[in-house]
Amino acid sequence: MCGIVGFVSTRDNKAEIIENMMDTIVHRGPNSSGVFTDDQVALGFRRLSIVDLSGGSQPIYNEDETKIIIFNGEIYNYEEIREDLLAKGHTFRTSADTEVILHGYEEYGVDIVKQLRGMFAFAIWDRETNELFGARDHFGIKPYYYAEMNGSFMFGSEIKSFLVNPDFNKQLNKKALKPYMTFQYSALEETFFKDVYRIPEGHYYTYKDGKLEITKYWDADFKEEDMTLEQAVDLIDEAVEESVKAHTTGEVNIGAFLSSGVDSSYVASVLRPDNTYSIGFGDKSYNESHEAKRLTDKLGLNNTSKVVTGEEAFDYFPLIQYHLDEPDSNPSCVPLYFLSEMASKDSTIVLSGEGADELFAGYQNYGFNTRNRPVRVFTETLKKLPKKARYSIARTIKKAPNFKGSMHMYTSLAPAEDFFIGQAEVFKEHEADTFLTKDYQESETVKTIVNRQYTKVKDLSEVKKMQYLDLHQWMPKDILLKADKLSMAHSIELRVPLLDIRMMEVAEQIPTKYLLNAENTKYAFRKAANRHLPDEWADREKLGFPVPIKDWLRTEKFYKQVREMFSEAFVPEFFEQDKIIQLLDDNYNEKNDERRKIWTIYTFLTWYKIFFIDGEKPKVG
Repeated sequence: MCGIVGFVSTRDNKAEIIENMMDTIVHRGPNSSGVFTDDQVALGFRRLSIVDLSGGSQPIYNEDETKIIIFNGEIYNYEEIREDLLAKGHTFRTSADTEVILHGYEEYGVDIVKQLRGMFAFAIWDRETNELFGARDHFGIKPYYYAEMNGSFMFGSEIKSFLVNPDFNKQLNKKALKPYMTFQYSALEETFFKDVYRIPEGHYYTYKDGKLEITKYWDADFKEEDMTLEQAVDLIDEAVEESVKAHTTGEVNIGAFLSSGVDSSYVASVLRPDNTYSIGFGDKSYNESHEAKRLTDKLGLNNTSKVVTGEEAFDYFPLIQYHLDEPDSNPSCVPLYFLSEMASKDSTIVLSGEGADELFAGYQNYGFNTRNRPVRVFTETLKKLPKKARYSIARTIKKAPNFKGSMHMYTSLAPAEDFFIGQAEVFKEHEADTFLTKDYQESETVKTIVNRQYTKVKDLSEVKKMQYLDLHQWMPKDILLKADKLSMAHSIELRVPLLDIRMMEVAEQIPTKYLLNAENTKYAFRKAANRHLPDEWADREKLGFPVPIKDWLRTEKFYKQVREMFSEAFVPEFFEQDKIIQLLDDNYNEKNDERRKIWTIYTFLTWYKIFFIDGEKPKVG
């Protein structure tokens, strides 16, 4: 795990600029650094040593030094690719996975990305053709940004590295704020920094003579196979065991994050690491570490836990948003930061459970919105009706007064496009407009954003359409982004064995009826997990790092801290200041419960103050 940064430019002082850019991401690679510059390009690399501790420093060159690579990530099948390349006559200087990509590019061209299994963001410079080639992994586990400004093409792992490049124009992307108010994360392809974009997940790019071309090399291809439940469970369990094993490469200590949920518990029970890590907030309802400790005691594993106080959360919150590069009001950012800090004391690699909910339909929002079993069973019967009949029933339910199980029936029968935008919906669009100033009400609509994905999978089942949307919105722009940025903030590598191309090949085959049904979400996956976990552990309801925002915002000390931010002189640029203060006051006085809306506004203002007013890394204490 490392950090990469670079730029293509004819500037003279490249060495000084690239060093400054690298300094901003030193947390991604504290062990060593490397630089290459010539009259066309500057490449910078920060290294966290994992594989080939003595010989894996970058940049790495091919045999005649005409091609140079910088790489962030891990390739789990690099040894088999390496053997093929050796047989074809390539000479290796290291045993690192990085060099496999470089020689693979020589041998196979851009198609090397289709052979890679892992998480990656890399750039290869061809000194003969002056062409830059790069790619981002299938799911977007590794971040990858780019910007074209003032004759310079910049790219790298974190946006903050661009800010010190003299060719970078720092401007707020005004169109990013309104969608963020709904989604809780940066939802557009253009980031919160104007003219800074992401290389999309599953894409590679070439840049030559000032021309950028981005090409898709992979996408999810759901194709249900005819199989029994037992066959589905066997496939999943075999894939999980194989993937966890594949994700244990490295010459350093490997631990695991552990919550009370099935995903991380499954990974830990298969991995059996020396150390597991859990987090909580004191109150039992917000403290998953109690259940995590129960599990590790049963499995005979060591568990380290920490209770985070409200004071710590608020003290470190600006630093958390700094590391994220863009505002993200997902409350789980707070515990994840402290979990990573705790793990970094004795592990360099940690395995986590991200990805299972998207691959195997684990979210209740996919259509599991009642505890009433008879309603669930009846709804499963209705789901067998032709599409037009299902949609007609859903429209009738939507117009009818609420009744027990109506939400469950509606979300199970309606077209996904009619109600599902992902795993977060903070402000409705019209609500956002009542708080935003006029200049910030213009943007792409929520419908436009989600339909960009839905139009690609209009013939799939409703569940699979929702999975597809989450694979391209929620997962790379929220879940994976915070996982990478907040683990790397503490110089540890987070690996996600449940989100792997081999796991995806299995998930694509599983019939929808074994994903979500009257019994549970993620049904077949839970059955597979139960082969390793104590009885009933795999059926636990997902909590997802519960965070006591409700309590904090009704605690005088923290309420005043948020109110102080809402009262700042820069706030009226974005929000109707009186309205957001009233929203906060009413929540504090228990006239409403708008904690998520308040937290989303507070998050943006905290982030904006860091990057556009203070202009420096926040200090704690």
